[in-house]
Amino acid sequence: MKYMIQMNVPAAQWDTIMSSYSKDDMEAMFAHMNSLNDDLMSAGEWVDGQGLGGPSLVKTVRAGSDGRPQVTDGPAQAGHILAGYWLVDVKSEDRALEIAARASACPGPGGKPGNDPVEVHAIPEDPTAA
Repeated sequence: MKYMIQMNVPAAQWDTIMSSYSKDDMEAMFAHMNSLNDDLMSAGEWVDGQGLGGPSLVKTVRAGSDGRPQVTDGPAQAGHILAGYWLVDVKSEDRALEIAARASACPGPGGKPGNDPVEVHAIPEDPTAA
């Protein structure tokens, strides 16, 4: 079964959050995430994944009345933005939840586990059957 595992952060706090990481904190965060990614690849569970940029890199698009893109800067809604994701293909929901917990335990500023909320979305083979 495929799952999308998502890490979201408050958009308004992105700059504050990112500036709270020292160089060592960033290296520890990346080492944790790279280790998780490597383990998923080795287990054959990796489909895709990326860390994403902050709100300043987000564009929101709607179709105009003429069908052309109407583009605005920033997220579509105030609140949280997607900071990163994994697409995994695992044997069970329990395994997807284990992966999410490991992502949540990523070290934050000062090396303490962030324990940030991580969403797990099942991707049904037939989305109309869900």
